[in-house]
Amino acid sequence: MSTSILTAFVVGLLGGVHCVGMCGGIVATLTVSLAPERRRSIAGQVPFQLAYNLGRIAGYTLAGALMGGLGALLLQSLALQWAQRALYALAALFMIALGLYLAGWWRGLTRVERVGALLWQRLEPLGRRLLPIDTWWQALGVGLVWAWLPCGLVYSVLILALGAGSPVEGAALMFAFGLGTLPNLLGIGLLAGAAARYAEQVWLRKAAGLLVIAFGLYAMWQLFAR
Repeated sequence: MSTSILTAFVVGLLGGVHCVGMCGGIVATLTVSLAPERRRSIAGQVPFQLAYNLGRIAGYTLAGALMGGLGALLLQSLALQWAQRALYALAALFMIALGLYLAGWWRGLTRVERVGALLWQRLEPLGRRLLPIDTWWQALGVGLVWAWLPCGLVYSVLILALGAGSPVEGAALMFAFGLGTLPNLLGIGLLAGAAARYAEQVWLRKAAGLLVIAFGLYAMWQLFAR
């Protein structure tokens, strides 16, 4: 389990090159929605940026618990050994697909994002009602809604949470993933220009993709080595 948590954290950290493109517009909108006196300085923005991200990580953790619970039901209803191997193989395949997605070599995960778009259409108006942001709890609420934005990166780690086979372990995986994304998304909010230039480095996106593919291949090797 500790290896899976570390993997989820590293995937979140490496996925920052994707987060800048995917969530940069959202972060910019949230920042602009702050009162002028608050957005003029980094110190004024920090409490709100932290609240956005704490809400987002809480949303990921909740989703991880739900997926881990679903995995537990699958393990109970199917032959245990077969179900464990099937879920582990699915997680490994999604990890490889995620690496290809991050590197820009294959965009198949966008099809998965379209499925999540149906849920997002219902949740997005809830977040919009909290704008403009005047209090930290509004920022927290927007972050909680933001967590459900259709994202192939998030969905790939949710498959890992499904394979965990436990609500607690699924929640722990997604919490670790959320912590991994925190430096990049906090950086987007506070240092938008620098973060965007960082994400434009093609070699960095490809390196991140290759490393995530390596995680997936290693997981697959472990499956067949048993």
